[in-house]
Amino acid sequence: MARQLIRKKVATPKRKTVKRETKKKFRILSIDGGGIRGILPGQILVALEEILGQRDHRHTARIADYFDMIVGTSTGGILVCCYLAPRAQGRRPKFSAQEAVNLYLDRGGDVFSLSIMQRIRSAGGYADETYNAQGLEDALGDYFGDLKLSDLLRPCLLTAYDIERRKAHFFRQHRARRLASADFLVRDAARATSAAPTYFEASHVQSQANESFALIDGGLFANNPALCGYAEARTLPKQPRAKDMVILSLGTGATQESYPYKSAKNWGRVQWIQPVLDIMMSGVAETVDYQLRQIYDAVQRPKQYLRIEPNLGDASPHMDDASPGNLNNLRLAGLAAANHYHDELKRFAELL
Repeated sequence: MARQLIRKKVATPKRKTVKRETKKKFRILSIDGGGIRGILPGQILVALEEILGQRDHRHTARIADYFDMIVGTSTGGILVCCYLAPRAQGRRPKFSAQEAVNLYLDRGGDVFSLSIMQRIRSAGGYADETYNAQGLEDALGDYFGDLKLSDLLRPCLLTAYDIERRKAHFFRQHRARRLASADFLVRDAARATSAAPTYFEASHVQSQANESFALIDGGLFANNPALCGYAEARTLPKQPRAKDMVILSLGTGATQESYPYKSAKNWGRVQWIQPVLDIMMSGVAETVDYQLRQIYDAVQRPKQYLRIEPNLGDASPHMDDASPGNLNNLRLAGLAAANHYHDELKRFAELL
């Protein structure tokens, strides 16, 4: 009897099998501002959509299927609306990544069309906006019709700046679904986020609660909106932390234009206008990239953040050069960037 008790005492208990669960990451896509150079990130996303479709054996794979939130500034905001716009019936995306790029290739010349009268009236952009916004508004109307922000397929964030209230304005699908005051026509939100000073006049938009806003391009404070996306994700119900997120951030082409000291030291207000806009936009983008790299290094997840700043190749750095030759150069530069970063995109696709 004593021996039996001893045996029971020292008997090794059966180990319970513990199933290790893989927690799904919160996936964010961010797209910079950059005017007609939106073709570059657009072409990279064409390649990513193809990679995802081949991996999952889905010829109908769409960018919206693989991200939980998409954020964009200016031209990036327009692309966001393209990826998240639903078909008239059902909850599938209306546009493929290639169809989103076609907005630029097919309508870019209309958007940045400069008539003789407008050129005289604006004095080259010094006395008035350089371009009449009608071409842009027509293109956005054709693509998005009367679609509302609340109709978009996923949470998103578009940046703009309120010049009357003097504060940043964020268009957010997840907020628009709850509040009429935060809901806008998609074409109006896209127009507002891309209302670049000196290029287009400020936008005047109205929410579904009939509240008016005077807005300009969000690129003035968040040309790279990736950190805005990170911060916004933290406000959502699940409140994902950095280690729980993956972020793909796409630029619109690194410019190599420099401003020699001998020339710049004597510039006045007029000469500084364009350089200041250029430096501000690229400087903001670089700073956000630095900040996010530090965040992901700190949590020891550097591979969960990928920033791609494509090379412009033979394309012009000017955001409004929509000449046929430059449109083709941008397309080729986008294809070259997609090919150059193919391995990184393929690796990142496994996280989505």
